[in-house]
Amino acid sequence: MQDEATVFADPNDRASQETDMAIELRNRDRERKLIKKIDETLASIESGDYGFCNKCGVEIGIKRLEARPTATLCIDCKTLDELKEKQMAK
Repeated sequence: MQDEATVFADPNDRASQETDMAIELRNRDRERKLIKKIDETLASIESGDYGFCNKCGVEIGIKRLEARPTATLCIDCKTLDELKEKQMAK
């Protein structure tokens, strides 16, 4: 990305470039995290652990796996995690 960086005299152009770079970095980070999740999911398929909650061991529902194939938690455990997360944010 540094190869693409150009020094602009106009502050607006520079701000636009910085915003574009920030968006690109965020997208790359998301892609990197998704690839990691996909690799972990493939490993769990190979080991025979795919489709079971990492927390409670219950089978993850097929609809959840269809919606999010990389899911590692059942809907109940995920809901509890999200509730705890919201409480910690307050």
